[in-house]
Parts: sequence; structure tokens; C-alpha cells
Amino acid sequence: MTWKSNDILRQHFVAIAPHCRETVLKNKKKGKTLGSVSIENNRTVIVLLAVLTLIAVGAVLKMAEPIILPLVVAWLLSYLLGPVVDFMQKLRVPLALAVVLTLVMVLVMGLLAGLFLNARVSVFASAFPRYQERLMQLFASLTEATKLSPDVLSKIDWTERVGGFLMLISGSMVNFIVKFFTVLIFLVFLLLGRPYFRYKMEHAFSVRNADKIAGIINSISSQIGKYLALQFFISLATGFCVWLGLSLIGLDFPVTWGAFAFFLNFIPTVGSIVASVPPILVALVQFESPWRVVLVCAVLLLIQGGIGNVLSPKIMGERLHLSPMVVLVSLMFWGWLWGFMGALLSVPIASAIKIVCENIEALRPISVMMGSGKSYKGESDRGLVIPIN
Repeated sequence: MTWKSNDILRQHFVAIAPHCRETVLKNKKKGKTLGSVSIENNRTVIVLLAVLTLIAVGAVLKMAEPIILPLVVAWLLSYLLGPVVDFMQKLRVPLALAVVLTLVMVLVMGLLAGLFLNARVSVFASAFPRYQERLMQLFASLTEATKLSPDVLSKIDWTERVGGFLMLISGSMVNFIVKFFTVLIFLVFLLLGRPYFRYKMEHAFSVRNADKIAGIINSISSQIGKYLALQFFISLATGFCVWLGLSLIGLDFPVTWGAFAFFLNFIPTVGSIVASVPPILVALVQFESPWRVVLVCAVLLLIQGGIGNVLSPKIMGERLHLSPMVVLVSLMFWGWLWGFMGALLSVPIASAIKIVCENIEALRPISVMMGSGKSYKGESDRGLVIPIN
């Protein structure tokens, strides 16, 4: 039986051998081997799995926003407040007390910001009746010029509309306060565990891997810290110039518009545009002369364009080495995912992703594509780049 079965197998092998040889020859003519076909299939599977993973991660980030967003904010704040805690520890202040003092400082700053916002809303509410009268005059002129029925605009209850808007702001403030205290809770644990993170890495990984991870974290901390510090002073200069320019023109609420420009200047590209819209609308209502409205537009354009396109690039330089397209896509994605706070965090998150990819060999091409490319152009001009065959 064994001899017969072996003979049958031999016959089958002889029969299919020419077909196998023909298939191999065809693949060789196409420049493919069995191994290359397998590798190509594996690459396709990896790409599809990567796309599915990105979609799954995006869905998780969207659904878990109430928890993940405060955690990300606390993580970024830990890079800014960590040096403060380290400085206190050098002065022999206990770690727990240093963290408490740092949180008290954050709470005081948050309280001052809340009081400032409350004062601005109160000033606007007290001036609203005067603006309502002016709005009705403008609508009357508009209906007369366009020959519309006056009843169309007179039926609008502006008091109810503004009241609903103020209620929406108050609801947003409550949500902000809840998230603010959630950020503080995460921040406490991050700051308390920060001094021991290095020792945990040394025991969890080899010396080489621990040094590499520490280098990545230090690079992220350094770049994001410098970016936020420089962005703070640039935004402060923008807010001051907006306040000064609009005060000289005589526009109402110049302090509010200066603070508005300060906060929104942290959002790249879009923030400066959004910050310019409200003062222009108020100028349209407040001033009867169109030239003063044009003057407001010119001042805002000069400030935002001068600081955003001239001063900011010279001060920031190639600080984050991010491509403008990457900044725009990051802004759109994180803004869609987490709203206003996502837009604020878009650049630091993109920078952190680039630094991580830069230090992982398999992901280094992604880091190169995320960069601005100016340094590579300089190397190419000096003949330092060796072409790859």
C-alpha cells in the first residue's frame, strides 16, 4: 500500500510540475517572485489596517472627548508648569507643596480670567439698548433703500435673540468650568508622577531605549514649551496693538476686542480672521461715517497682517518645522473633532506627532513629509544630499 501511494504521489507531482514551472517563469518575466508577491499583499493589508485603525481611533477620540480632551490639556500644561515645580524643588520645597502652590497659581489666573469675562459681558449688556436703537435705524434705512416691508424686520424680537445668545454663553461657561476642574485633577497626578518618570523608564526598558524615550519626551517638552511661550508674547502684543488702535479710533469695547484678539491668536491662520469680524460689525453699527469703518478695517488688517506675516515668522522662525499644509489639516481635523479647544491644541499635537515619528525609524518618512522642507532645500543647494538610486 505504501509503495502504491508513493507512486500515485509521484505521478501527481510529475503532472503539476510543468504548471508550477510555467507560473514561476511568468512571475519572473513580470519582475515578481513568490516572496515579492507575498510582501506586496502584506503591504496592502498593512495599509488597509492602518486606515481602519485611524478611523477607529478617531471615533474613540470623538466619543471620549469629555475625558480625553481634559487629559490632553493637562498633559500640555504639565510641560509648562513642570519647570515651575522643578524650580520649587530646587529651593527644597516638598513635591506635594510645590504642586499645591502651582495649582493655586493656576486657580488664581482662572479666577481673574473669569472676572474679566464677566465684566466684559456686563459692559456689553449695559450698552445693548443703545445699540438696539441704532440697529433699528439701520434696518429702517435698509428697508427704505431696498423697498422691503418694514414688518419683516419689526417682527424680530432682538431682546429674545440676544437673551438666548447670553444663555448659550452661560451654558458654555458652566461646561468650561467643569472641564477646567477635570483638567486640574489630571494635572495633579501628572505633576506628582513627573519626577519619578525617568526612574521608571530606566527599570522598565534597557538603557539605550530609556535614553531614546527620554530624548523624545525632552524634545517634545522643549519645542512645545518654547512654542507656547513665544506664541503667548506674540498674542499679547497683538491684543495690545488691537486695544490701542481701536481706542484711538474711538470704537466701543476696545479692551474686549484686544482680549478677543489675544485668545484667538493662538489658533493659527483662522484665529486672526475670526478675531477681526466682531469689531468690524460693531463699527458698522456704531459709526455713521463709512470712513471710520474703513479705518477700523485698515487698522485690524495692518496689525494682524504685520504681526502674523512679518513679526511672527521672524520670532518663531522654523521653531516647529511644520509644513503649512500640515498645520491647516491639523487645525481642521482637531477643530472638527474637539471644537474650539481642538483648534487651540492642533499645532502642539501635530508637533508632538512629528517628533515621535522622527525618532522611530519606520515612521521617519512621515516626519519628513510633515516638515516644512526648508532645511532639506538648504542641504540640496549646498550639495549635501546624496541621491538614492
